[in-house]
Amino acid sequence: MKKRLNLFKYWTQNRLQIKILFFILLGLLVMPSCERITEKKIIKKNQTTEIKNKIKKGDYFLNKAKNDSAYFYLNQAILLCEPKKDYAEYYVYALSCIANIQKNNSDYFASEETLTKTLPYLKNIKNPEYAYNVYTLIAYNYYYSFDYNSAILYHLKALKLAQTSYKKSVILNDIILIYLSQEKYIEALKILIPLTARKINHENDPRKTDNNYSLLLDNLGYCYYKLGNPKAVDCLNKSLKIKLKQNDQYGLIGTYNTLSLLYSKTDQKLSKLYAKKAYKSASITNAIIYKLVGLATLIEKSEGEELKKYSLDFIKIADSFTSARQKAKNEFSRIRYESETDKAENLQLKVQKIENELQLEKQKNRNSISYIIIFFTTAISLFLYIYLILKSRKEKNKAIFESEIRISKKLSDELANDVYHTLSFTQNTDLGKEENKEELLNNLDTIYLRTRNISKENSAITTGINYGDNLKEMISGFKTPELNIILNGFDSVFWDEIAKNKKIVLFRVLQELFSNMKKHSNASLVVITFKILNQNLFINYTDNGNGADLNNNVPRNGLRNVEKRIQSIKGQIDIDSITGSGFKVFIKFPI
Repeated sequence: MKKRLNLFKYWTQNRLQIKILFFILLGLLVMPSCERITEKKIIKKNQTTEIKNKIKKGDYFLNKAKNDSAYFYLNQAILLCEPKKDYAEYYVYALSCIANIQKNNSDYFASEETLTKTLPYLKNIKNPEYAYNVYTLIAYNYYYSFDYNSAILYHLKALKLAQTSYKKSVILNDIILIYLSQEKYIEALKILIPLTARKINHENDPRKTDNNYSLLLDNLGYCYYKLGNPKAVDCLNKSLKIKLKQNDQYGLIGTYNTLSLLYSKTDQKLSKLYAKKAYKSASITNAIIYKLVGLATLIEKSEGEELKKYSLDFIKIADSFTSARQKAKNEFSRIRYESETDKAENLQLKVQKIENELQLEKQKNRNSISYIIIFFTTAISLFLYIYLILKSRKEKNKAIFESEIRISKKLSDELANDVYHTLSFTQNTDLGKEENKEELLNNLDTIYLRTRNISKENSAITTGINYGDNLKEMISGFKTPELNIILNGFDSVFWDEIAKNKKIVLFRVLQELFSNMKKHSNASLVVITFKILNQNLFINYTDNGNGADLNNNVPRNGLRNVEKRIQSIKGQIDIDSITGSGFKVFIKFPI
């Protein structure tokens, strides 16, 4: 009762102050809503035309094969879109184009990540063409990542949305390619024979009709070849005739390669001739991957000086291809980062402009207290905004710098060494001898595998439903005839229950432990035990390698990055090793 009297007494004595405070709070609640209404009107008035112009420029550069410029303008269009409210079609279209660029640059994980952003908005778009394109691109990414079952699943989704017979035949041909990769030739024939019984016409482009028909004939010929059916030659010659008539150099590559394969056991001279023609067509179209495939085939079929020439060309093209891919990836990352920074700065300018307009409209009705509140609110917001932007920019630059240093070191220490030794070997060795030729092929295979491993180590980590499979695949990649890896309790872990950032940290930590083991320990056995107890994940890593002297700063410095990663997710790590007695790591973190 006494407490109620005190509250009543406080109310009666301070009614004026309480009323003033109430109106201040009401003003703060009303003003942001006014600002949002005004801002929405301004944005809605100007955004559509600007988005269309950005997409139009992006399409122009795409048609000119200038992917970096196309990426820039398409990314600008995406940043202008608000897909939850409006512009869903523009948003999905621009993201699909960027995903296609990433796919063509063999950055399949980035392409899949980009396409995932479109999925929530496909149901709101009436035109099925958008979903058709998205599903098809997702299927391609799975195909090139060797996940054939997922690729077929998304091709079938696209097939349901295909509105013409021609589009359906294109998708069916993509499914056929997957069957060929899986060596399911009978299943492929069941689709191919009806499709090649007659030409399926494109709506308005006869050239596309012939292109699709010749591609189906190529696949039919390849199936017959694999099944030992002599009809293979007739199918491939029909396809060759169509492509020569159209001067389709890109399409000729596949036909020539299949013919070279077909004659590889019966007529070596003719097989080599078709291999040379395939390489020539790949050179005309500058299809780098097919140039490398063609050179690899010619290396197998050549001797002496010709073999040396093809080998040097292979190394040169492979090196430039790796550099170009990395450069393109870095350029896209830079464009995206700068675009997002520009968007943040432009948004801040718009907010300030809107605030000024609102202040002018309400100037006559505001009192001095309102001006003071607006001033301090704006100042604090601006200070926090600038502080967070600068902090974020600094952290991103640091991460980019460290990543570039690590990649550069790997290229310099590992790949450059192998390339130099291979070049020296080809220049100072008689490649006419079979043993030297075999050694050269082994060296080239080592360069290819090392390049692929560097690419995988720095690619994005998928943290979705396939995370467990990807982690197991990464670990299996370190397995060799001399090294046995045993996983205990791996399948008992419910990976979906673990946070995304913790999955990424665990992936990188295990990757780094295996890399250190491969470089320094000479281990023949690695055992990793996974166990979940009391909402914590426990990992025990043990190998029987050389071990390390942890009192020495050199190995301790090498493991410092592993310790920092585990500490960043509030985990614990204990490293136990003595020189000559193996290496043990205990990791624990909350899930």
